[in-house]
Amino acid sequence: MTNPDWSRTSADYARHRQGFPDGFYDLLTQHALLRPGIAALDLGTGTGTLARGMAARGASVLGLDPAPGQVAAASRLAVEQGLAEHARFAEGLAERTDQPAGHYDLVTAGQSWHWFDRGLAAAEARRVLKPGGALVICHFDWIPLPGNVAHATEWLIEAHNPHWRMGRGTGFYPAWATDLALAGFRDIAFAGFDHEALYSRADWRGRIRASAGVGGALDSTAVARFDAELAAMLDARFPADPLVVPHRVFAIWGRA
Repeated sequence: MTNPDWSRTSADYARHRQGFPDGFYDLLTQHALLRPGIAALDLGTGTGTLARGMAARGASVLGLDPAPGQVAAASRLAVEQGLAEHARFAEGLAERTDQPAGHYDLVTAGQSWHWFDRGLAAAEARRVLKPGGALVICHFDWIPLPGNVAHATEWLIEAHNPHWRMGRGTGFYPAWATDLALAGFRDIAFAGFDHEALYSRADWRGRIRASAGVGGALDSTAVARFDAELAAMLDARFPADPLVVPHRVFAIWGRA
């Protein structure tokens, strides 16, 4: 499928989509990737959940995204959370950041690497990193298991958008190791863990409206029709509130 129009999803994305859990930032800290005072560049930042999470832990972060609606939402949320001094946002491309060479201690790409020209993005990350700096590619994915709410939701997305091909994931991305190696990164390592995310029924609907296969691809009438069917499906099959949605955190990184 082609890249979604993420600006159309920004309101739902900012309000309903959960960012990485605290354990992810603990993982980065334990592996000496995140620490107070570092300069970080977040590629494909979206509404800035990862950038703001790093800023809250003392990093100075610039988040880049090509969608103006996402950048506006990220900037607003940083102000609301008192993080504007440490988390800045601008329109920009992962493959051509227009940032100075050798400037950053850390480059991150959360939930976004698959949207880039991966070879160009990896080379650009290496260019802007200081020697010894790291590129971290990370995901926080729901895990569709037979009978769970993520599995049922994916079937519904596919029914409304047959072009969507991003379901049935495992939360693991071994191919990213080759991207890092080909760009000259060394000391490649990975880590992750499973996490049960709690979503209210309203937030799950909003989170799915903000996804690539729904809000990023369908027109407003089709999105409303999908959302009504999702609400009916949740009423019939998943009445619990909050919903327990299994997720997997995955991170892979290499040193410049």
